[in-house]
Amino acid sequence: MRRSVIVVEVLLLLISISEAPWTVGGSSYCKQKTPLQIRPHSVTITEFGAVGDGVTINTKAFQNAIFYLQSFADKGGAQLFVPAGRWLTGSFELISHLTLLLDKKAVILGSQDSSDWPVEDPLPSYGRGRELPGRRHQSLIYGQNLTDVLITGDNGTIDGQGSVWWNWFRNESLNFTRPHLVELRNSIGVVISNLTFLNSPFWAIHPVYCSHVLVQNVTILAPLDSPNTDGIDPDSSDDVCIEDCYISTGDDLIAIKSGWDEYGISYARPSSRIAIFRVAGETGSGAGLAIGSEMSGGVSDVHAEDLQFFNSKNGIRIKTAPGRGGYIKDIYISNVIMTNVNIAIRISGQYGEHPDEDYDHNALPFVDKITIKDVVGDNISRAGMLEGIEGDNFLNICLSNITLTVIKRRPWNCSYIEGYSSLVSPNTCELLSDSIYPQHTSDCYLLSNHLKNPVGQNISDYVPR
Repeated sequence: MRRSVIVVEVLLLLISISEAPWTVGGSSYCKQKTPLQIRPHSVTITEFGAVGDGVTINTKAFQNAIFYLQSFADKGGAQLFVPAGRWLTGSFELISHLTLLLDKKAVILGSQDSSDWPVEDPLPSYGRGRELPGRRHQSLIYGQNLTDVLITGDNGTIDGQGSVWWNWFRNESLNFTRPHLVELRNSIGVVISNLTFLNSPFWAIHPVYCSHVLVQNVTILAPLDSPNTDGIDPDSSDDVCIEDCYISTGDDLIAIKSGWDEYGISYARPSSRIAIFRVAGETGSGAGLAIGSEMSGGVSDVHAEDLQFFNSKNGIRIKTAPGRGGYIKDIYISNVIMTNVNIAIRISGQYGEHPDEDYDHNALPFVDKITIKDVVGDNISRAGMLEGIEGDNFLNICLSNITLTVIKRRPWNCSYIEGYSSLVSPNTCELLSDSIYPQHTSDCYLLSNHLKNPVGQNISDYVPR
């Protein structure tokens, strides 16, 4: 009976995300363009010999079940159900037109034996493993060149048991870059929903070279001191929606990426049309919402709204460096609440290492039209550190209606940026002292569409600053 209830809930989700085209920009909705069908064929992982005792390794059971279901890919697709239990496994690969459905009391456990996570070639837009030269471990759940994939459940759990990987990383005993929990590549029509992700060895959810991706109603948890445990990292992907998520990890909660230095420039696949709504959480060493630092293929058309970050090092952060090339432009972030955050808004033009010595030192990133508005913050150490690159000013940085309670005597530190501000407290740095209203609204991404305050008065009616 419980399984039937889960299936009904999934069907309602599919109906809700397939009725209208994808919309980003000023819309308050995330909608999936790719329709996902009801699966006429279903099996349970126990039918393939899996044992949910948390000890028996079930990699072959998952692989065999999915191999069997592949015969239904052209017959309406299929579903693999994981019932209550603790299902230990190594890496396994998904197929098109598949639903991986977890019961509420189901836990997929990543093996702590590195040999259960095969090694594969690096991503072409990175040129090497992100941590080490050469190859990288496969993600726990992975797939490539897929269409119509759903990973969901009644708040079931996928636990990477990453502590052993974090220790290997700290001890510098890794031979290859750590694996993610979920990575889908070159795929279209991906939904990840209604699950809890725990203790990823590296980044938790990594859609790369994907289109039409929905990540909805997920919880992602890892210790605040766990290294590089990003939550959700859309990478060289477009039409991505992230909504209604809680994330508490050791690094960036969400980081939008698009390749690394000369490899990202050559691969030339940007991240664009990224919508983020109603995300909350905390991070040990990262940012609540980050762009970069791997952004060499370009990042544009990002709309993020209704965010809450607390007990974190950074609230909003843009990261790049000479050698990255690419661009970050047309970014709109609004309705943000921060509490106990070290730096509320941070732009870093000298961030991060390079994959090798062959990168182009003259490949400078282009940063333009970054709008951040309607932000409140309490117990903030520093309002902002906004640092561009000498000879490569970051343009049209626009801050509007921001009120922060700041501890530091010098709340803002700015260099090599240009832009505007209005209704910001404490007052911004001199480089942003020109008012947005009324002359510079067209210079600020999307602000010309948001000129009225809640009672209907034009903001330009107010005395600036």
